[in-house]
Amino acid sequence: MTDLSKMNKLRTSSEKSLTNNSRIVSLLTQLEKINAECLVETDTARYVTSKILHLTQSQEKIKKEMTAKGSTGIEVILSTLENTRDLQTTLNILNILIELVAVGGSRRTSVLVSKGGTQILLQLLVNVSKDSPPNEDLMVLLHSLLAKIGPKDKKIGVKARISGALNITLNIVKQNLQNQRLILPCLQVLRVYSTNSVNAVSLGKNGVVELMFKIIGPFSKKNTGLMKVALDTLAALLKSKTNARRAVDRGYVHVLLTIYVDWHRHDSRHRHMLIRKGILQSIKNVTNTKLGRKAFLDVSGMKILYNTSQECLAVRTLDPLVNTSSLIMRKCYPKNRLPLPTIRSAFHFQLPVIPGNGPVAHLYSLPPEVDDVVDESDDNDDTETDTEIENDNEDDIEQHFKNDDIETDINKLKPKQELGRSTEDLKMYEKYFPELLEDFQEYDLVSKEPKPFSTDVSLGGPIIVPTAGDEQSPTNHPLQIEDCNKRPISLSLVKKNSNTGNSLQHQGDQLKLHSSCQCLNHELVKGLDRITLQNTPQNEQSYSSRAMTPKECKTSCNKPLQHVSSCGSVLFEGRSVQLGKLCCSGADPEEEEVSCSISLGEQVMLDVPDLLQLHDPELYIEIVKNTKSVPEYSEVAYPDYFGHLPPPFKEPILERPYGVQSYTVPDEGDVLKFNSKFESGNLRKVIQIRKNEYDLILNADINSNHYHQWFYFEVSGMRTSIAYRFNIINCEKSNSQFNYGMQPLMYSVQDALNGQPWWIRVGTDICYYKNHFSRSSAAAGGQKGKSYYTTTFTVSFPHKDDVCYFAYHYPYTYSALMMHLQKLESTYNPQQIYFRHDVLCETISGNNCPLVTITAMPESNYYEHICQFRNRPYIFLSARVHPGETNASWVMKGTLEYLMGNNPTAQTLRESYIFKIVPMLNPDGVINGNHRCSLSGEDLNRQWQNPNPDLHPTIYHAKGLLQYLSAIKRLPLVYCDYHGHSRKKNVFMYGCSIKETMWHTNVSAASCDLIEDIGYRTLPKILSQTAPAFCMGSCSFVVEKSKESTARVVVWREIGVQRSYTMESTLCGCDQGKYKGYQIGTRELEEMGAKFCFGLLRLKRLTSPLEYNLPPSLFDIENDLIESSCKVTSITGLKPSSRYSCSSPTTYVMEEDEPRFLEEVDYSAESNDEPDVDLTNNAGDYEPSLQEDGLSDSEISRTHLP
Repeated sequence: MTDLSKMNKLRTSSEKSLTNNSRIVSLLTQLEKINAECLVETDTARYVTSKILHLTQSQEKIKKEMTAKGSTGIEVILSTLENTRDLQTTLNILNILIELVAVGGSRRTSVLVSKGGTQILLQLLVNVSKDSPPNEDLMVLLHSLLAKIGPKDKKIGVKARISGALNITLNIVKQNLQNQRLILPCLQVLRVYSTNSVNAVSLGKNGVVELMFKIIGPFSKKNTGLMKVALDTLAALLKSKTNARRAVDRGYVHVLLTIYVDWHRHDSRHRHMLIRKGILQSIKNVTNTKLGRKAFLDVSGMKILYNTSQECLAVRTLDPLVNTSSLIMRKCYPKNRLPLPTIRSAFHFQLPVIPGNGPVAHLYSLPPEVDDVVDESDDNDDTETDTEIENDNEDDIEQHFKNDDIETDINKLKPKQELGRSTEDLKMYEKYFPELLEDFQEYDLVSKEPKPFSTDVSLGGPIIVPTAGDEQSPTNHPLQIEDCNKRPISLSLVKKNSNTGNSLQHQGDQLKLHSSCQCLNHELVKGLDRITLQNTPQNEQSYSSRAMTPKECKTSCNKPLQHVSSCGSVLFEGRSVQLGKLCCSGADPEEEEVSCSISLGEQVMLDVPDLLQLHDPELYIEIVKNTKSVPEYSEVAYPDYFGHLPPPFKEPILERPYGVQSYTVPDEGDVLKFNSKFESGNLRKVIQIRKNEYDLILNADINSNHYHQWFYFEVSGMRTSIAYRFNIINCEKSNSQFNYGMQPLMYSVQDALNGQPWWIRVGTDICYYKNHFSRSSAAAGGQKGKSYYTTTFTVSFPHKDDVCYFAYHYPYTYSALMMHLQKLESTYNPQQIYFRHDVLCETISGNNCPLVTITAMPESNYYEHICQFRNRPYIFLSARVHPGETNASWVMKGTLEYLMGNNPTAQTLRESYIFKIVPMLNPDGVINGNHRCSLSGEDLNRQWQNPNPDLHPTIYHAKGLLQYLSAIKRLPLVYCDYHGHSRKKNVFMYGCSIKETMWHTNVSAASCDLIEDIGYRTLPKILSQTAPAFCMGSCSFVVEKSKESTARVVVWREIGVQRSYTMESTLCGCDQGKYKGYQIGTRELEEMGAKFCFGLLRLKRLTSPLEYNLPPSLFDIENDLIESSCKVTSITGLKPSSRYSCSSPTTYVMEEDEPRFLEEVDYSAESNDEPDVDLTNNAGDYEPSLQEDGLSDSEISRTHLP
């Protein structure tokens, strides 16, 4: 009985559905017949449209059916609306259309626009306006409908102006100011019309701005809806600078501030926040003009918004008001120029060839007397008074899709293998592929035992760092002072081609110990002499030991240099590499006694853990001597000398406290000393602005005038229990992970001496914000009036008189890479591993660019084994094209160490592939502390299309290697370029896909005909299942126009490598997976490099199942080994928060971690960093089936880690 009831219900439901469907079709057919036969059947049309209206109001599926693909319902309705002259029929149809575009009807609105609905409605508006008086109900419905569909029609502004509807709506508002029901939808339509700048100017000339001020007013509980719409319309009108100037001339800035204060005072329950925000939005648009900013300051706008913002801080729901107020105040604050004589890099390198055009050519063409810090015209934005003339064509460009950067040319998207160079020319690269010709007849291929580590270098023992004696300079130069704050090591090493006299030649590469005064406190060494590679002049070779009196020591340690300018210590002015303490300017510190004692021959022990097997300080010094830098660095940073170990604790992402981040500046404090004259260092100038607060200015990339982001510098002379504030004031990126939990890194020499040689995340009260220092148009890519950004943080030091280093991310120098490669080469087993370390080319400053080849030796020199060896597919990897992305080098280190490992799966991986690796594509940029460019002043990852062999030799020859492989029909299976990402979390990949690119552009017709092997998704999917830091949801496979000259796109398009990727690693941390909530460290980065190799092993298994049959259990064992080797263990009593003052109270975390536009368009539009089109939000939408992706269900289960 129950089953029978169910069947009856189903039958009734289906019959009802069928009846309804048949009914709407029947009604539409009747309506179509009336239109076709031009019948004057007013009653019939009224009846039919009223029935259709009833169905659309009562059933959602009717709306879907009428706008479904292939349905003619919309056409029939619009045709009737266009032809009928009956008022009731017109009202019925307008109500039907309003139902169709109701809430949730975005797609249906687009359908209505595509069928010509906008034009029909505008024409109807013109027609009915001729009636006297026009029907109010009709006008309300018409404007309500236009307000809904207007934002979907990009041409509505032009259509309204041409048809005359613009003035009709304006006149209705003027004549019906007291009729709220009628003018409310009319104002909504005027707001839509005003998105067109020509319309906005026209409306302004017709007095609409003044009209809006008749509607808006002081606080009132009446007509709040009308007030909100009027404010939105006013804000849209004031986006026109002509209207904004008109508002300023009439004194409306003061009026707006007065109204805002009134609403702020009376809206005690915060029920009208949208009205208050609307007022601020109008103020914000007015202050986009210079006149508006002046008027704002003249009426004490800064004080008003500051005070109201302070009162809003306690209520989180009022954050939008605080944010908008802050934006207005920051914009109106008078611009300052950076305290620099020029924004060009402090160093100059003469290029072998000067580019014919571009920013570098412009830089070279500027006369030396030109002031490039700030342009006089940068803030003069009132010059376009007469430029906002009527121009219908501007509507074509006034609104941009978010995917304008996506390549839509199918011909450009289709990969075309083009060598670009002759076969004869490419033969020069044959020498880099000896593995293709090697017959191994002279090799001993019997033993499989791994070679033990070389014993000629002590890896696990302590490094003896003796103290230095007194060092006295025989010269009496007035700018030199005696310094007792020396460090325990001075490496006076002679560089090649040095002019040092013969008396120094016997010293060679030996470690020289010099006596110096040791200023000690009770327990710790006050100062440590810098490790140097100084070219010591002959006249400075006589040294004598003498004791310094306490007064002498006090003077030399604390008194600032008298020749330093009042604006602060200028680092790197000129090219001096002499040692000397740099003291910031400011008031002399109070005199105090400093106890000094002489400790000659005293030794400091540095215990180096066994894990630092690839780090050899002595070898590092040897390599640094041969590294060529533009500033001719004479010093070595302690972190690079000692090495780095991952700290034995996890470092959580810093939770940002809610509200204002404030700090207390104590009265007492010494002047800190700064230095960055070492490899990869970057700090140009320091200004002490308070006792313990410093403004820091970074150096631009050499041969450039911008790209300030990377920093790496030394600080000494600190005290404990004091909060020091550092403000890096000339950053350029529009946003940073510093706003979302990332902390800078610090390395303490005292901790390293105590057996803790690691970089650690430090800092509280961290913020990244736009400041009031103006960027010249030369530094802003031609844009005027842009600002720099400040990275600010507070830090307390763990030890008094320590030497600490700060860095943007974990430093990894060129010398460190060369040292690691030499250590790998000295420790591998040549009977198992085929390893070559070649020089691909020399950089333009003469440094070697390394090329590494890794694979497995053949089992024997039999023909079959040699053939298998030579026919292994290639994997081509590269990294560090951008110097500031140091995390890419740590990932590459993990890859190299995994490939050179002795475990079975590493051997299997070597037997499966031949790896060609360029671990550092931009050695010169890394050495000289650049953030993005090489010494040519150009982003090397934008030169892959047409690299210049003189300006971009590493790119020219890396591309040549790939072109050679293409010429001999040995295309790599995978190409991957390792990068770092400063504004996103996790690790992810960018790839190349025609179909996904076209899919994102909504060009469905073209994409439907494309046939594409989607194996490009296989490797990212594998990594998402095996690597805890990897996030598939952040991956994108879209090809952008702005990226057409990057390695990823060129290798895919020109070389023909389908699996061509950029792998991006976060600078911050992870928001998913095993490491969710933690900042990323070198352990996790190296693990990612190992997991990438492991992913290649599974890719081999999936792509070649017949010839590769490794037991699945071995994969699981190996994966467990990788994870266990990278586990983070906790050491009792060792907590970073307590040691480095990083702790914070219970804090508030924003629900949306990174809003797409932090401060609407103002914040996102000013990045001179290479733009990243935000496509990853939709990356997951395009999801091929597993079968398409090359992963069957069984394979998925095998590749999934438990």
